[in-house]
Order: sequence, then C-alpha cells, then structure tokens
Amino acid sequence: MATPKAIIAHRFGFGPRDGKLPLYPPASRLDKPDRMLKTFAAQGSADAFAWLVEIRKISDAAAGGDNAARKQRQAALAEASRRALVNARLELARAVQSDDSYRERLVRFWADHFTVVARRTLQRPLMTPFADDVARGHLAGSFAGMLRAATTHPVMLGYLDQTGSVGPQSQFGQRRKRGLNENLARELLELHTLGIEGGYTQTDVRQAALLLTGLSANDTDGTVYLPNRAEPGAETILGKSYGGNRKARIDDIYQFLDDLAVHPATARHMAWKLAVHFVSDTPDPALVADLAAIWRRTDGNLLAVSTALTEHPAAQKPDQEKARQPFDYIVAALRALGTSGAQIMDWKDPVLRRTALRPMTAMGQTWQQPNGPDGWEEAFDRWITPQALATRIDWAMQMPRRLRDKLPDARKFVDLALGDLADDQLIRLVGRAETNVEGVGLVLASPQFNRR
Repeated sequence: MATPKAIIAHRFGFGPRDGKLPLYPPASRLDKPDRMLKTFAAQGSADAFAWLVEIRKISDAAAGGDNAARKQRQAALAEASRRALVNARLELARAVQSDDSYRERLVRFWADHFTVVARRTLQRPLMTPFADDVARGHLAGSFAGMLRAATTHPVMLGYLDQTGSVGPQSQFGQRRKRGLNENLARELLELHTLGIEGGYTQTDVRQAALLLTGLSANDTDGTVYLPNRAEPGAETILGKSYGGNRKARIDDIYQFLDDLAVHPATARHMAWKLAVHFVSDTPDPALVADLAAIWRRTDGNLLAVSTALTEHPAAQKPDQEKARQPFDYIVAALRALGTSGAQIMDWKDPVLRRTALRPMTAMGQTWQQPNGPDGWEEAFDRWITPQALATRIDWAMQMPRRLRDKLPDARKFVDLALGDLADDQLIRLVGRAETNVEGVGLVLASPQFNRR
C-alpha cells in the first residue's frame, strides 16, 4: 500500500531522485534560498532587454536597406533561438536536479497562471526570466506581491497589448486619437484573480482598463508609467473608487491590485486552481473551502496556502487522479534514470530536441507555447489521449538506453522510480519482461508513473 510520503513526493514533486524520497515536508524550504536559481542561473530580464535594444537598432538599419545589418539581424534571430534553448536546458536541469521539487512545481504552476507567450523569435529568451521574476521570486511571499510583479512586468504588458492602451480623454489620447485596450484588464479579472464567476461585469472590465492606462513598457526602460496617457478622473471597480481629481499615479493601480489579491472571489478561484492542479480535476469541496479560508485569513500568504495544500487530508489520499503533464513526465523519468542537471546542461541542441522538446510537442505540450493566456489545460483527458500515450510509451521504450550506457536492473528500477506506488501486477509484469530495456520501459509507461 502506498505510504503518505510516497504519495506526497509524486503529487507535489517530480517523484524520487535515484530512488530517494525527500527527507522533509514539501513546503518546508520555500522560504529558504533557491539553490537551483544559483546553480543553474539564467540571464536576467534587464540583460535580456538590453540585448533586445541593440537588436532593435540593427533591425531599424536593416529596414533602411543596410545589407550588413540584414545579415546581423539574421544572426540575432539565430542567437535568440540559441538563448531560448539554453533556457530550456536550465529549466529542465533545475527540475531534474532539485531536492526541493515542490518549489519547482509551484514555479511552473504560477508561471502558467500568469501565462505569457513569445509571439516572435526575438521574444523567446524573455520567457524564463519572466518566470524567475514573477513566480520563482514570490513563492513564500504574498499573492499581492506576485500579482504586482506579473501585471506590471514588461513581458506581460507587451503580451497583452497594454503598451498600446491609451486613455481616450488623456492628453496623449486626445492629441493622437489613440484608444483603449481591455486585454490586460480582462485577463487580470477573469484569469489572474477573481475568476470567470467572480462577480465582475463588463463595466468593471472597462473601468479597470481605464485605470490601467498610463502603465506601459519599452525595451530600454522596462516598465514605465506615463501620466499623459492615463485617463483622467476616478474609476469605480467592484464598487470601489480609484484615482480622482489629482494627477494620475501608479499607486492607484497598485492599490487596485492589492485589493484584487485579497478579494474573496480571488481566494476561492485560486484555492480551486491549486487543488485542481495538484490533487484532482474534481477536488474535494472541503479542500477548496479550507484553502480559501486560509487565503482570506492570511491576506493571500502563499507560503501558508502552499503548506496547507500539502498537509490537507484530501491531499493524502492514494488515488492518482491527475495526469503528469509532458514536461513533468519527462522530468520525473530523467530523475528516476539518474540523469543530472549538469548532464542536461551539456546536451547539444539535437539531444535536447530529441530527448525533451520534440517528445513534449508530440505529447501535446509544445515548450513555452500554450494556446492562449489561460495557459495549459488541466483535464486528465487532455493529456492522456491515444496519440499522446503512444508517444509516452515510445519514449519509455526508446529513450532510457540512449541516456544511459547501462540501465539499472528493471526489477530494482520499479522500486527506484515508484516505490510503494507500484502494485503487484506491475511488479510481476516487469519481472516477466523479455529484456531489461523492456522492463525499464514498462515502468516508465505504466499508469502509476504517468499519473500522480
């Protein structure tokens, strides 16, 4: 029978590494230094944007007919792709090497919650710095802090077209006849905080969009606030007034975000999302209610909520109701096979593509390319389809022998990878495998390994 320790390691982490389960509760180190961030350090947002500024200059010259600049721009596109692949290695290495894998799971959850997508090749190197800034840097803090970081991040402002949103009655709007864009306001209310059933109206969306005018970004300065683009006067959102007769200021936006972060509808929505992501597509109502209560009581303290999630009785049940998403599946398999983060960083581009990126796409999860701002779907049936399952089985049967010269004994590997989550039927099946390669593949292709 599966022990709670094994259940927790798979449900909230990536399973054991080299057969070893974590020695401490999953949330106990969230407020400690992030070792993987230092061990596998990514380029920061400031450096990434500084590089983009230089590329913009080259692009402008190329548009003007400068042949040398055109060649430089092609080289820049290749460099952007290279940097994006480095970031993919980094994120894989962090997840595979970490002995604090609940942290890594939470980073991925929150980065997906605040989804951004690169629309152009040159933007691809910005995705990992965004996740580091927004998700990784706020796991033990308040949701209000994370919400501020996400909403005002230049990558988010560009992705949701906030950089082109202008107050119709602002000085700039009157002069240039530029208009309002509601994308950020809508996703802020519908996806990032209150939820689609959060009780807001289209009027609230428009008022929020008006309040957010003035908030913008550019490659040189990052996030900026431009009062001459801000709609004058006060906005009323969810019954509360923001701004007024004084000069428009970013502090009014911050107050609005702080209010959204602790709104009861946000507490319910986020409690439900966390429960669905980590425990079940149809979570126990008591789990959702208890998490929402802790959210309200602590004003959205993420450490308190994340800890309560792992300790709740509904999270201890042995039922494996969730499917491992493709990234999580490959990470869990690499950990079970003993692959190290350093080895991943040494992979050449073809190895990275063959081992992780192409299989992820075939399994339905193209790296950093969800279909829209609502991120990746959660439903079990979305990930375990006939085609995706066939890809997982093929990966399980073919990839281990490419990764290791000598595979572990399959009869021991079933325990290394699954521990007491493996049932008697799987153990017998692995023991009867015709070859050791087949036995290892059966473990990685098993329902127990593909679920959590």
